[in-house]
Amino acid sequence: MRITMIGAGYVGLVSGVCFADFGHHVTCVDNVEEKVTALKSGIIPIYEPGLEDMVRSNVKAGRLSFTTDLAQAVEDADVVFIAVGTPSRRGDGHADLSYVHSAARDIAHAMKGFTVVVTKSTVPVGTGDEVERIIRTERPEADFAVVSNPEFLREGAAIADFKRPDRIVIGSEDERATEVMREVYRPLYLNSAPLFFCDRRTSELIKYAGNAFLAMKITFINEMADLCEKVGADVQKVAKGIGMDKRIGDKFLHAGPGYGGSCFPKDTMALVKTAQDHESPLRLIETTVSVNDTRKRAMARKVVAACGGSVRDRKIALLGLTFKPNTDDMRDAPSLSIIQALQDHGASIHAYDPEGMEVARTMLKEVSFGESPYQIAEGADAIVLVTEWDAFRALDFRRLKPLMNTPVFVDLRNVYPGEEVTRHGFQYFGVGR
Repeated sequence: MRITMIGAGYVGLVSGVCFADFGHHVTCVDNVEEKVTALKSGIIPIYEPGLEDMVRSNVKAGRLSFTTDLAQAVEDADVVFIAVGTPSRRGDGHADLSYVHSAARDIAHAMKGFTVVVTKSTVPVGTGDEVERIIRTERPEADFAVVSNPEFLREGAAIADFKRPDRIVIGSEDERATEVMREVYRPLYLNSAPLFFCDRRTSELIKYAGNAFLAMKITFINEMADLCEKVGADVQKVAKGIGMDKRIGDKFLHAGPGYGGSCFPKDTMALVKTAQDHESPLRLIETTVSVNDTRKRAMARKVVAACGGSVRDRKIALLGLTFKPNTDDMRDAPSLSIIQALQDHGASIHAYDPEGMEVARTMLKEVSFGESPYQIAEGADAIVLVTEWDAFRALDFRRLKPLMNTPVFVDLRNVYPGEEVTRHGFQYFGVGR
């Protein structure tokens, strides 16, 4: 099947490459010429384990190509996926749909024959209706159908998520389009991936509802962590105890500095705004957004307290900058707020991240970057573990201690048992313990 993916960002690139790996012929379109040129040369603009090799092999097999020529790519396609960005709109927090609407207009003028237009981007309820209206207005005679097919990819595990999904949600109100989408995902049949069909508006809401629920679950365990610190309980054991209940489950019950990334912050806010517009406020999600926003700076105050109440003119070493491991994504990363708050308290920040420093340099001011945890630990008054990269799970504390000015270890991800760290002469501070 001939597939065109409009947008070669995270969702579009991963989805397009995986479709090509299934055997479909995929063309990824992007309007940034430098990005397309880089992709043609095998240079991947994002860090995602396994992606570079898959791009190379599918390009070599002739199943994957990249272009800036949207018209030609759409004209040749059976299915056109819209996978452009939907960032939070400045000023009001609504999802900015300008890129989606622009893609719809371009598709309308380029498609030939029956074409299935699929919104892969995360979009508010009713966006599919608007995409259909735009195309119909631009080309009244066009033969097409609009489908919703939200993505559920976790950065750092996106390829596995795409090829072995919990579910594939397809919102379609056209029988021909439904059959086309069955064919698109037919290669996943052997993996028994469940296709869930529903109407288009329900499909659009499923994505937002799922992300909001997970964000709420993270925020719940973070607030339980605060209570654990007050009453002398252990949040990790609380999480395990409630997670063993199959009605709750153990996923997303890891206390930490709050959620970040490209999805949860913007999607929860967009859902809140949609609900307010329809006079059906989601108070639990509103509170989740508020609690998560304040938590990140609260983690900086935890570091200040661990340093005796002041970090002025002190060196703080941060391990990890990205919002989660196995990605170079810095969008809404907790580290950004933590660093700013520590700088507001007068601290000097030195940081190391295995993949995120190139992006971080464009977002952070007056931060020094090192080449290893041990380099940034030299002369530090505290080490703060912010992102739980595997590279930070077996630190040599005997080597670290003599490098530091003061042996203080603040573990915002609870990677280490406290007694293991204190045994080497450190003061240890975890979350909810």
